Amino acid sequence: MDLFDALRRRHSYRGPFTEATVPREHLEKIVEAGMLAPSGCNAQTTSFVIVDDPELLARIGDIMDKPVVSAAKALIACVVDDKPVYHGMAFGVEDCAAAVENMLLATTALGYATVWIDGALRLENKAQRIATLLGVPDDLAVRIILPLGVPEEERSQPPKRSFTERAAFNRFPTSAQ
Repeated sequence: MDLFDALRRRHSYRGPFTEATVPREHLEKIVEAGMLAPSGCNAQTTSFVIVDDPELLARIGDIMDKPVVSAAKALIACVVDDKPVYHGMAFGVEDCAAAVENMLLATTALGYATVWIDGALRLENKAQRIATLLGVPDDLAVRIILPLGVPEEERSQPPKRSFTERAAFNRFPTSAQ
């Protein structure tokens, strides 16, 4: 799939998945796309735990209590090391976000669907509970999870505001406010 086609087709999928499994070779490709993302000072502060064990997926589903997580055939947990890498500044969140965007596009290009889950992880100590379940060291944090599978329902990207509403050359777009 062409990059710009993947950009246009990518959407946050919260629907049901088919019973089809996601082959490990595809999971590896998706994570490799994340690993190719830029990172501050090339520190590569994001690591990944790929979950395809049904029992482990069910336990994460119980923690998250979201249908899309419970139905996922695989899940990628993005683990952040928020260590300072440049003049005392850390870029773990930015590095993770860049990696996730690459993985969202790779997921779409391979015919799967997913949704970026971040905020819900910060409630009720869910990120730490998942980190413990996955054996993540205490000095690292599960920041984002991507539950994925073959979508059971066809969905599309919601409408986006026009270029002129959000972008302009040489000064802030007047219609963006």
